[in-house]
Amino acid sequence: MTDDLLPRLQAAFAGTLPERLGIELLEAAPGRVVGRMPVAGNTTPAGLLHGGASAALAETLGSLAATVHAGPGRAAVGIEVSATHHRAARAGHVVGTASALHEGGRVASYEIQVLDDDGRRICTARLTCMLIDTGGGSRIRHDDKHV
Repeated sequence: MTDDLLPRLQAAFAGTLPERLGIELLEAAPGRVVGRMPVAGNTTPAGLLHGGASAALAETLGSLAATVHAGPGRAAVGIEVSATHHRAARAGHVVGTASALHEGGRVASYEIQVLDDDGRRICTARLTCMLIDTGGGSRIRHDDKHV
């Protein structure tokens, strides 16, 4: 991976759900991706962070970590996601950290912790991705090739 990994991953968000949710990538490295998302605009009618938004943040970060692992000409597609919601967030941002549990040749799994601005755990998620060949059809570029 090159030093411009983070901006290349962020650029792939244009016109996608992560962009609509306001997800901003903070860190990307093999086996670990960190990002944050605003609570505002991603709430239930009661003003609480929507559990689906937390799950979408988790799946986004885990999928990006799996895509980085997969390498050029391959992509990660989520095949299972689960999320446990521990407490509500009402304002500020939440930060998610995807950490590799297993990174194989065909399957990769990640644990994603979502914390509020005070460092309290909002959600714990687990994502499993299948790694597939794309034939260069991905929106994410790795050097001069699509990831």
